[in-house]
Amino acid sequence: MAEADFYVLPASDPEARNLFLCRLCDKVIGLGHPIFIHCASEEDAERLDQLLWEFKPEAFLPHSLIGQTPDAPITIGWGDQRPNHKKVFLNMVADISEDALEFERILEIVVQHPPVLEATRRNYRLYQEKGIPARMNDMRR
Repeated sequence: MAEADFYVLPASDPEARNLFLCRLCDKVIGLGHPIFIHCASEEDAERLDQLLWEFKPEAFLPHSLIGQTPDAPITIGWGDQRPNHKKVFLNMVADISEDALEFERILEIVVQHPPVLEATRRNYRLYQEKGIPARMNDMRR
């Protein structure tokens, strides 16, 4: 059964989500789990692809856009694209898709920006309706 984790950031800038995403990806792949980042568009996916390349000059976060070979531990996609695994789904779109609920872990990054707050609250209610346990990780402290 899926589990969801919400990471609540103090920032109100939506770009803070992307920077935290890099740190979160570093942690997840460090634990040996492949991660799929679901973006709203190809443009958003390409922007995250570039950000992951630039994240830490002294480190490397192995990633690729979906469909590129070879597969990397971090895969970035959009629309109905999905990876070959069902491990970790990092949601960067407003509405979570039903098939994301098939993944073992679902990650949501929350910033104090009204559209993001509204979307993540809506997704939280969906997880509750589906019986998916959701943890809040308050990063504001």
